[in-house]
Formats: sequence, C-alpha cells, structure tokens
Amino acid sequence: MPPIMTVGRRKTAVARVKLTDGSGKVTINKKELEIYFPIAVLREEVLKPFEATATQGRYDVKVRVEGGGQTGQAGAIKLGIARSLVSIDEDHRQNLRNAGLLTRDPRMVERKKYGQKKARKRFQFSKR
Repeated sequence: MPPIMTVGRRKTAVARVKLTDGSGKVTINKKELEIYFPIAVLREEVLKPFEATATQGRYDVKVRVEGGGQTGQAGAIKLGIARSLVSIDEDHRQNLRNAGLLTRDPRMVERKKYGQKKARKRFQFSKR
C-alpha cells in the first residue's frame, strides 16, 4: 500500500498525517507519541480513530504538526488519521462518522474587541 497523506485541522493547529502499513507506531514531529503527549487523555484522543475502526496496530503513523497548543494539535492529528483511514477503506466512513471523528471542529478563539479587556470581559464600570 502506498503511503496515504491527509491534513487535519483544529483551532490554529495543522497536522499533516502520513499513514503506512506497519505495527501501530505513532511518530509526531520525530518524537514518540508518549514523549510528545505526556498526558494520557491526549494520547487516547489521537488513537480514537483506530479504536472506532478496530485497526489498532495495523498502520504506522508519521505526523508533522504545527501551530496551536496541545489540545488543538491532538484534535488535528485525530482528524488527519480519521481521514486517512477513510481513504484506505471507504467502509470505515460510517463507524468514524458515528463516533464524530470526521467532523472538523469549527470553534476558534474569539478576537479581542477594542474598549474591552478581552473578547467579552469589559473594564470595570464606574458610575461616578
């Protein structure tokens, strides 16, 4: 099988995912999954597409991810892996769709407005 290349995005993070036949090894920015994501919840998030399709340990994943923070990067990688699995086998689409793994999360940080402290927080109001 030739390597499958896909892109996943979440918040401001962009992940380029390369899926090949292998033993289930996940490499992110040339680091092991356990080293790149020391938090267990984020590791589980990244591996969710494999659990939804029952393909754990069948593919090697190489990822280049940039931008955003840890949560955004984990979400971007998850979407990239899910899209790769669909391009390998169209039968996976329904399982991934039911698990909500093929939907691009559109939520972004709201911009700060002038005359305010943050996006919605205002400066303290003084009547006199």
